[in-house]
Amino acid sequence: MKFTYMIQRPEMVRTFLQQQEFSKRTISAIKHNGALLVNGQPVTVRKQLAINDILEVFLSEETPSPNLNPFYDTLNILYEDSYLIIVSKSAQQNCAPSRDHLHFSLVEQVLGYFNDRKISLTPHIVTRLDRNTSGIVVLAKHGFIHHLMNQIKIDKKYLCICQGLLDGEGLIDAPIARHPESIIQRQVSRLGKASQTRYEALEHIGNRTLCEVKLLTGRTHQIRVHFQHIGHPLVGDDLYGGKDETYHHQLLRCIQISFIHPIKNQKIVINDRYDAIETIFNMI
Repeated sequence: MKFTYMIQRPEMVRTFLQQQEFSKRTISAIKHNGALLVNGQPVTVRKQLAINDILEVFLSEETPSPNLNPFYDTLNILYEDSYLIIVSKSAQQNCAPSRDHLHFSLVEQVLGYFNDRKISLTPHIVTRLDRNTSGIVVLAKHGFIHHLMNQIKIDKKYLCICQGLLDGEGLIDAPIARHPESIIQRQVSRLGKASQTRYEALEHIGNRTLCEVKLLTGRTHQIRVHFQHIGHPLVGDDLYGGKDETYHHQLLRCIQISFIHPIKNQKIVINDRYDAIETIFNMI
């Protein structure tokens, strides 16, 4: 992966790279397995740059973890460029391998997609979803891009179906902490981290409510914990009080992602709301 810059003021290459958010780790990797060129000539990070110099940065090649087993299945790709790939995943799939589900994760599926196209890239998960939550997931095509994406604000919207009847709009403002008796489960606790979730009730379906949800913070299991907290657990969420005989995963789907692209400096909005509404209604 290559980046090209026209220099606007005299400074050292290392200083310039740090100003562009290149981490020490990335700069070190470039020195060992990448390249820095100024006006077409190889240089080190100690090179003094002059105005109008052209700096080319070739990122180091990455090698996927040997623990990843790429597999080949059709990806639902919503957006792709040289830096990012954004896909929609189904429920019952991990974003990354876990102790209980070693393979067939989304990151392994994306790695298979790269391999199938002879693309020498390693996917890095930027936004995660629980195994049993469906919808949009953002992956970076290099660790440096992953680092940049972690510096920016990413807005997310979800659809969910909760038990009981909700009306209008609301803000759930309740801190979330780990449950003292579980390494997985979370709970509302005054000792937890500040957590805010906005919701809007869209439609009643029997004794259930379809809601659009926006995260104002990003805590683990936030939507699931907050809806349990207000007495309306998500349908199918047996970890947080929504156990259902028909649905064995929470009816929760990420339907929109928006952010400012860290390289292109453009606003990116990825939305599969209409497909999501159809999908989530088909689950009822």
